[in-house]
Amino acid sequence: MNETEFINETKTKMSHAISSYKSELSRIRTGRASTGLIDGINVEYYGSISPIIRLATISVPDSRTIMINPWDINSLPAIEKAIQKYDASLNPSNDGKSISILIPALTQERRKEIIKQTSKLSESLKQEIRNYRRISNEKIKSSEKSKEISEDASFKMQKKIQELTDAFVKEIDDITKRKEKEIMEV
Repeated sequence: MNETEFINETKTKMSHAISSYKSELSRIRTGRASTGLIDGINVEYYGSISPIIRLATISVPDSRTIMINPWDINSLPAIEKAIQKYDASLNPSNDGKSISILIPALTQERRKEIIKQTSKLSESLKQEIRNYRRISNEKIKSSEKSKEISEDASFKMQKKIQELTDAFVKEIDDITKRKEKEIMEV
């Protein structure tokens, strides 16, 4: 068992989990317009399903508006329908050339609900990181039992895995705090 490769493999798995978490958070409404709110929308157009990003340019001209400018104006109705189907709270407005989505301000009660949702996601991710730690530690202990590595090497690797886990948990907390602050901004 190569120590560096093993640690890097665990680190990669944890990094992918963090990336996935950031992507998930970008889809959570904050009362501010963000292209992340519509990233997951797929549009049925000419018999095939395509992500909205492949059919249009998406921009955020101000903090309350998302603008969608399709490359083919004939796709406007399909894009509008897909947005309404994806999230009923998003109300697209079609002017014949583009679609604009006005993001309504969130109520204080709704902000608190979103923060609870964010906290649940955060805890779920921390559990996933801890599971990676547990799996890694089990592999290390197994290697120690089969005499592939020494007891000292096992202890050293487990310590590094714990440091890695602590660093990723701290990063999750930092990301979550920033998102909560963003949600509470009026």
